[in-house]
Amino acid sequence: MRFVLPALVLLAPLAPALPLGAAAARPNILLIVSDDHGREALGCYGNVVVKTPHLDALAADGTRFTHAFCTAASCSPSRSVLLTGQHNHRNGMYGLQHDDHHFQSYAHVKTLPARLAAAGYRTARIGKFHVAPESAYAFQTVLSAGAANDPATIGRSPVEMAEQARAVIAARDEGPFFLYFATDDPHRANAVLPDGRPTFDTWPRPNSFGNRPAGYPGITPITFRPEDVPVPSWLPDTPATRAEIAEYYQAIARLDQGIGKLIGILKAAGKYNDTLIVYLSDNGAAFPGAKTTLYDPGIRLPLIVRAPGRARPGAVQDAMVTWADLTPTLLDAAGAPPAAGECDGRSFRAGLDGGALRGWDETYASHSLHEITMYYPMRAVRTRTHKLIVNLAHEITWPSALDLIKSPTWIGATTGAGGGKLGRRPIERFLRRPKFELYDLARDPDEVDNLADDPAHAALKAELLAKVQAFQLATKDPWARKWSHE
Repeated sequence: MRFVLPALVLLAPLAPALPLGAAAARPNILLIVSDDHGREALGCYGNVVVKTPHLDALAADGTRFTHAFCTAASCSPSRSVLLTGQHNHRNGMYGLQHDDHHFQSYAHVKTLPARLAAAGYRTARIGKFHVAPESAYAFQTVLSAGAANDPATIGRSPVEMAEQARAVIAARDEGPFFLYFATDDPHRANAVLPDGRPTFDTWPRPNSFGNRPAGYPGITPITFRPEDVPVPSWLPDTPATRAEIAEYYQAIARLDQGIGKLIGILKAAGKYNDTLIVYLSDNGAAFPGAKTTLYDPGIRLPLIVRAPGRARPGAVQDAMVTWADLTPTLLDAAGAPPAAGECDGRSFRAGLDGGALRGWDETYASHSLHEITMYYPMRAVRTRTHKLIVNLAHEITWPSALDLIKSPTWIGATTGAGGGKLGRRPIERFLRRPKFELYDLARDPDEVDNLADDPAHAALKAELLAKVQAFQLATKDPWARKWSHE
C-alpha cells in the first residue's frame, strides 16, 4: 500500500502565547507525574468516592483539562514522550527501560531537563525515573534514584518526597527551578516471596498497590470498602475487582496527601504564585482494558494545570492535547521554545487559563511494546467523535503485562466470575483483535462495537487511515515500512 497524504494540516500552527506578568516571565516549573492514575479516580473528574481533596483544590484554583491523552499507555514510553515532545517510536523508547526489557531513547535526543538547564533553570528530580539514557535525561540534582516500582524506594512515600524537595523549592536568588516530582503511586506493587524475589501473584488477595500496615511518614491512611467503590463500565463487577479498586483508591489518597504537602511547601516558600504547576499521570489505571491499550481508559487521562497569573480559577479546557505537547508548552512558558521540527507536539500555553484553542480536535497514539515479550504495535487517531486503531501485528494474540495477567481482577474475570467479559467487551475479542478497529465514541464510549468492516463507514475509515499513515510519516515511525514491505 502506498502512502496517501490526506488533505489536512497534521499539526496546526502554534497558538499565540499567553501573556504573563513580569514576575512570571520565567516561572518555576513543577511537573508532578503519578503512575497509572486513571481520570476516573479523581473527585474533580466526577468520582464522589475517592478522596483527592488536594488535587481537587488545585483544579479549583487552576484549569482542568477534559480531553488530555498520553500517546502510549506504558510507563517508560509515555514518560519519554512527555520529557522530549517526541513520540516514543521517534525517540527510541519502544518499551520499558528497566531490567531485561532494556529499552532507551537515542543518546542524541534533546530532553526537557537538558533544554531547561541550558535556559538557566535549576533542574531536579525525585521519585520514579524509568527512562534512559541518564546522560540524555540528565537532571542537575537527583534527590532520589531508586529502581522503578521498588517497594524500598521513596516513590511510595509522597510526604517524604515533598520534604526532600523543600531545599530545591525554597532556594533564593538562584534562578527558577524545574522540579520533576514522580511518584510510584498508584502503580501496582510487587509482593515479596520468602526467598526475596518480587511477584505480582497475590491471588486470591488483592494487590496492595503499595499500601502497607506500617503506613508511611506523614500519611493518614484512608481506606475504602469494596462495596462502596464504583466499578468502571470497562471492568467486570466482581468481588476481586472491587477489592482491588479499594486498594487502588487508598494509594491515590496517599498520593493526594503528598501533593498537598508539596503545595504547602511551595506556599510557605512564597513560590506558589510564581510556579507553573502541572499534574498528570503517565497512563491509565493498572487494570486490564486500560494500561498498555489504546482504548480510552488507557490513554485519556487527568491533566490539571495552575499557571502563574491565571485569571480564571476553576477553568475547564476541552482542547484535545497529548503528552507530546507538554515539552513544547513548558519550554514556551520558560521562554525557550524548541526549533521547528524538533518536537512532534506543539505548545498549548495559550490555553493554560482555559481560553479557547482552535484546531485542537484530534490526537494520535503509538504503542509498540511494554515488556520485552509484549510486541504488539498499534497506531491510532482519535477525533472528538471517532477512533481508528490500527493493529500492525494483529495476527498475534494480545500479550498481557505481568502485573495485569497476575491481577485478581483478570483471574476473576477469566475463571467464571466475570462472565467471560471485561465490562462489555468479550475477553476473546480482547485477546484476538482485527487489523482495524473503528469506534463511534459518542454512541459507543466503551469501544466494543467495531465498525471497521461496515460499508456505511468505509469512507470514514479510509479518511482516518490516511491520517494515521500521514502521522507515521511526519513522526518518522519505523513501523511505517510495514505498509510497503508486507
